[in-house]
Amino acid sequence: MKQLVLSLIPAPTPTFNNFVVGRNQEALATFKQLALLSASIGGRFQGICPKVVYLWGVSGSGKSHLLSALAGSKPSATPAGDEVLSSIVINDEVERLDDAEQIELFNAINNRALMLNSAVVVAGNVAPRDLPLRPELTSRLGSDLVYQLHPLTDDDKAAALNAHAAARGFTLGDEVANYLLRHSRRDMASLMVMLDALDQYSLETSREITLPLLKQMSQPSLI
Repeated sequence: MKQLVLSLIPAPTPTFNNFVVGRNQEALATFKQLALLSASIGGRFQGICPKVVYLWGVSGSGKSHLLSALAGSKPSATPAGDEVLSSIVINDEVERLDDAEQIELFNAINNRALMLNSAVVVAGNVAPRDLPLRPELTSRLGSDLVYQLHPLTDDDKAAALNAHAAARGFTLGDEVANYLLRHSRRDMASLMVMLDALDQYSLETSREITLPLLKQMSQPSLI
């Protein structure tokens, strides 16, 4: 059997369009607004802009996806640890910051967001008040918009998989979708990679997408 090397299939680039919303419609709408506002002439906001946006939630809830989508919405984003997107500062995994980095972020919020009408967008694993950080920083992080991102339910994920399959021109079926949810990594990026691999394997073998085909694809090659 020819083995399909899944590791060679890249995960899709995070965008607002491929973010599976679930119960996170309000957070997505705010991020889209930030992207539109940041596209103003000279990078200065032309409209009402939140000064600090803080996302929190468990791993896999979509925090990094939204931050990456925002950073990727402008070609001038710098590929550094903390992206500087025009007049938006983006910082992921804020709970990992050391003392010097906390001071730097605190100053960024004061100098850029409060004085220059730009925005600071930050994500962490818990609500601002529960972060193991300097109290003056946690106070700043909770001072404007705070969104808890809710993990997708299995029904949300199955609906997203079926929609992605339909966009690629095939019907997934409940049996295949349920198997993917039970036996694959459960984050949406990995599930989409598996689905794209299954579609490619179906074309290579000229066989319909079924549960037996998925199980066959998942087996190692015999060489």
